[in-house]
Amino acid sequence: QVQLVESGGGLVQAGGSLRLSCAASGSMFSINVMGWYRQAPGKQRELVADISSGGGRNYADAVKGRFTISRDSAKNTVYLQMNSLKPEDTAVYCCSADGCGATICGDYWGQGTQVAVSS
Repeated sequence: QVQLVESGGGLVQAGGSLRLSCAASGSMFSINVMGWYRQAPGKQRELVADISSGGGRNYADAVKGRFTISRDSAKNTVYLQMNSLKPEDTAVYCCSADGCGATICGDYWGQGTQVAVSS
């Protein structure tokens, strides 16, 4: 089974920073895109940022200039550096990876990590 393990969430004051990480298990292969999504209370899940195997990046307009996504392909790990955090960034952040496990290919998801930004 493919596993995505997230870490780095927590409580931070507005203006602070957090760095999220997500590591896919070694049994996952042919990973193309890895990304971060978030879902805030009363909101639908939205793309925060993603990064392809070739280094192409996408960012939500709300986080451009504040968040940076990066990737260590050798470790099947993706990071999200979050700076200048705002209360509106409060959400559960989930990692995704587009790749293949032992028997199936598709989008895999982590369980999510809570980010809470206080005023």
